[in-house]
Amino acid sequence: MASAIVLGSLSATPGAAQKIEGLAPTPPMGWNSWNHYGCNIDETLIRETADALVSSGLRDAGYVNVNLDDCWHGERDGNGNIQPDPERFPSGMKALGDYLHARGLKFGIYSDAGTQTCAGRPGSQGYEFQDARRYAEWGVDYIKYDWCNTGKGDEQRNPREAYRTMSRAIAASGRPMVLSVCEWGDNEPWLWAGQYGHLWRTTGDIINCWDCTVGHGSWSSSGILPILDQQDKLRSFGGPDKWNDPDMMEVGNLPTLAENRSHFAMWAMLAAPLIIGSDVPGMTPEITAILANKRLIAINQDPLGRGAMKWIATPDWEIWAKPLADGEWAIALLNRGDEAQSISIDWAAVELKDDTFGHRAEFAQRSYTLTDAWSGKAAGDTQTALTRKVGPRDTAVFRLRPI
Repeated sequence: MASAIVLGSLSATPGAAQKIEGLAPTPPMGWNSWNHYGCNIDETLIRETADALVSSGLRDAGYVNVNLDDCWHGERDGNGNIQPDPERFPSGMKALGDYLHARGLKFGIYSDAGTQTCAGRPGSQGYEFQDARRYAEWGVDYIKYDWCNTGKGDEQRNPREAYRTMSRAIAASGRPMVLSVCEWGDNEPWLWAGQYGHLWRTTGDIINCWDCTVGHGSWSSSGILPILDQQDKLRSFGGPDKWNDPDMMEVGNLPTLAENRSHFAMWAMLAAPLIIGSDVPGMTPEITAILANKRLIAINQDPLGRGAMKWIATPDWEIWAKPLADGEWAIALLNRGDEAQSISIDWAAVELKDDTFGHRAEFAQRSYTLTDAWSGKAAGDTQTALTRKVGPRDTAVFRLRPI
């Protein structure tokens, strides 16, 4: 935290429109309350979740942000200061932040750029500087800033102005806080949000299904594959301190182990923020093992900060490739369908070239060893073709290291 404060003091001033740099050199990792609990949150749940992150080893695996989503809010007091719901959070937010910090965790909170949050609680429009100061007093480290109730048509608030204002408010608060731009991709935030925030939502909300879209009247939620299919074209915009965010993970909320594995593997490959959206105190050992896999996490947290590209694709399966630091690569074999697939790569017959960032694997000139990222076992090298039978909706992942 001391180094973060130095970064903030050097790169932001109270009047600056730019974000505080250096707070998210790799994709943020943590937990958020919304996917599993919605509005049913209170301080007991948050403390139990924090303790479970520690006892399960997930904190030590990198999941350090504990983010309260919508519905923590009470009313504003006579001076306009936002208050927590007194029944749900009777001890107050400063005490909750202290509880998290004492356990080596960071405190994340939610607000909205409109007059009200998505669940009808007080929004931050017109109170940005006051709210940011309040969050700083509470010890907040991370703000998810949503986009509900911002007006419609010609009366809608300008998103660049809205997120610039909150970015300035954070800088003026005196406390470095990650800003998560949750504008749902409606106004192409990948083109501008990196000036103000450290990550931006690329799509509407995720839902716990493999391949579906669920309508909610004026908006819809999407499953894993529909969201994944929108990411490849955006990879050029992401990188250290400015991450494409395909929404919080549904790992632990999906019905099959294979779907949970694939969801986690592909978010790791995308260099997406890894924000758990499930029940941590009630998590099964199998789901914990997926989320705590140190080799998949290392792929996600690779300092080069490149998202994966779709390298080879058929209607039934895809091969994604992610360049890593030191000339290494990660390769994911994704089975999209409901039948097992035999997927092969003849290294001598294919070219692996990343035209967007200028990375290239010269299989004809050098060989690479393969490590199975799920098991950690050696899986041969690129002098021999790779063939794997991948189960329905499952994903195999390999790390390639040059010899």
